[in-house]
Amino acid sequence: MSASVSEGQIETGATLRDHGGNLSAAIQHYGGTRADWIDLSTGINPCPYPLPEFDACDWSALPDTAANTALVQAARAFWGVPAEAAILPAPGASSLIALLPGLVDPRWVRIETPTYNEHAAAFANYRWSIVESGPAEACVAVHPNNPDGRLWREDEVNAPLSIIDESFCDVCPDQSLMHLASQPGVIILKSFGKFWGLAGMRLGFAIGDPELIQRLAQLQGPWAVSGPALKTGIQALQDQEWATATRRSLAVDTKRLDELATKRGATLVGGTDLFRLYEVDDAARWQDRLAKAHIWSRIFPYSKTYIRLGLPPQDGWDRLEAAL
Repeated sequence: MSASVSEGQIETGATLRDHGGNLSAAIQHYGGTRADWIDLSTGINPCPYPLPEFDACDWSALPDTAANTALVQAARAFWGVPAEAAILPAPGASSLIALLPGLVDPRWVRIETPTYNEHAAAFANYRWSIVESGPAEACVAVHPNNPDGRLWREDEVNAPLSIIDESFCDVCPDQSLMHLASQPGVIILKSFGKFWGLAGMRLGFAIGDPELIQRLAQLQGPWAVSGPALKTGIQALQDQEWATATRRSLAVDTKRLDELATKRGATLVGGTDLFRLYEVDDAARWQDRLAKAHIWSRIFPYSKTYIRLGLPPQDGWDRLEAAL
């Protein structure tokens, strides 16, 4: 198995970054079409939020200012955003991550690993020096962490610029650090693609210090969020009934996945109700066995024994059990 497949790397300009979701490389190596595969390499909800009905102007007109305001109001209510904090919708959390290091002059940023590697790549692009411990002018806390599910305490997020990435926190809203969004220097990121399962919609949010959010809005530019994303986000963030039912079903499926994996010899390391990290005897061998059944998983270049699995769709459980 080639390194580019086993490590899930994606080429971005002159660099290679390790990611899940690199299904095209798996297809090239193992065959089949996208429809043949179950992609467990990401932490995306396999039962996505149902799309609203779109009309022609959702696609043909520039995104509506009133719709953007309605989306911000829905986000404020859904996440309990403090009145003092500002909210900026964006075309995905990743687009915000790429801009955040440009908000202040580069110095030292604390990013503990392992974690989602786009944060370090973004800060490095702005010529920040990256450290794993000690005082720094900025810090990043992925909460809960990807891939091990670590939850951060608020006293650990204490830099002048503190970025709290809550892309996976909607499965455990009681653990959110949203109350910190009213503090100077704090920005909290939210992703629409994970919990709602609509990663292709490209919708995310930066929430926090109004001065920093204003700078971020200027860097982002106008009409960043599409009309269809605005309409979908407004409806989804007002649908508390769907969110509550989804949290319950994800918790049940996560328990089922743990039972299935541990029965086959894996040891649970951590994770969330959208993905689980296991320790196995040989992660590359596990990935290869699953891939031969057209099931894609996530392994890591820094570990020979860690494998991460997302949740399969409801019609994929039998295939996963047989492949394991």
